[in-house]
Amino acid sequence: MNALAAHIKQDVDTPSTAEARGYQPRQLVLLGGGMANLQLLATLAAKPLAEMRIILVAPFPRTLYPGMLPGYVAGRYTQEECAIPLEPLVRRAGIRWLQRSVKALDATSQTLQLDDGSSQHYDWLSINTGPVQNREQIERDMPGAREFGLFVHPLETFAQLWPRVCELAAPKALRVTVIGDHTAALELALAVRQRLPSSAVTLVVPPGALDLASPVPARLVAAMKAQRITVLQDVAVGIRADAVHLGCGAQLACDVPLIALESQSPAWLANSGLALDAQGRIAMDTYQRSTSHAQVFSVADDSDALARNLPAATTGGSLHAARDTSQALHFVFGGGQQAVAGWGSYSATGRSLRWLKDWTDRRHVARYMQVTS
Repeated sequence: MNALAAHIKQDVDTPSTAEARGYQPRQLVLLGGGMANLQLLATLAAKPLAEMRIILVAPFPRTLYPGMLPGYVAGRYTQEECAIPLEPLVRRAGIRWLQRSVKALDATSQTLQLDDGSSQHYDWLSINTGPVQNREQIERDMPGAREFGLFVHPLETFAQLWPRVCELAAPKALRVTVIGDHTAALELALAVRQRLPSSAVTLVVPPGALDLASPVPARLVAAMKAQRITVLQDVAVGIRADAVHLGCGAQLACDVPLIALESQSPAWLANSGLALDAQGRIAMDTYQRSTSHAQVFSVADDSDALARNLPAATTGGSLHAARDTSQALHFVFGGGQQAVAGWGSYSATGRSLRWLKDWTDRRHVARYMQVTS
């Protein structure tokens, strides 16, 4: 890390001859250490962008691969097995890294305000912060969430706190409630059951939030019933130290409420000046580019298109529409020794699929480690 700091200082304090004459290269800012930005970093390491200063803004020293989170919770993986260190990627790509969080974005002035009070200008911006849970919004909808709830995002913070939950469960069985509204919450509940077999596990999911007729959620719910996980179709409207308040008026006894609600828009987007969709997310075209500010790209999760399109956009090249991955083969954690595979309207489950998911996940992480070696 000291070597990287020295490299960054040299980059800042010793401008090139062209810069000394007044030339200022364009700046590309990668906001967030999400998987799409990591792939972009790997691409830039192999094929740098000429006359472009690149800056990564990411608060954590590593990225935990989301697909391996259930396995980590279940005890199958260590944190290190799920983690992709950023420092080697940054060094290989030869870019600056600001280990900060963003507090505000002004799309008109093309400026980011960071959590240390500094500002950062950009000519091009790639937003890929990974899943975000807006704690202010969740607290409004669910009073007590910030004081008593354990938020799943950011993953780095959750990964540090989860071993403490396991320690609490060692001398006595806990009552764990997973509050979620998408498939990942089902995976998490199954993972908690595997890691804490004597604890009571309950999933609270809003009615209609999941299409239980779809093959993958249906298989996961069946696995949950077989593994004694209670599923309540209700909403959590409040949390206190020993209970979760439900919309029906009942109180669910709870020692550990895990808040696994779907990723939301960060609070700083509201006043950014970027066009937003009905869900408050950045409105994007088929190239994952802002519909109101063409110099801003935004990716909610992993994407192969960003690593092609953003370099092409900065050099005047042709862009390619992002692929629709909704029908692609994907694997989810199935509890026990199982994994569930889904593709379109088909699904399957079994031990062999667990092996295949494990191989796929490890391979995904390993390709970034190979880039950094």
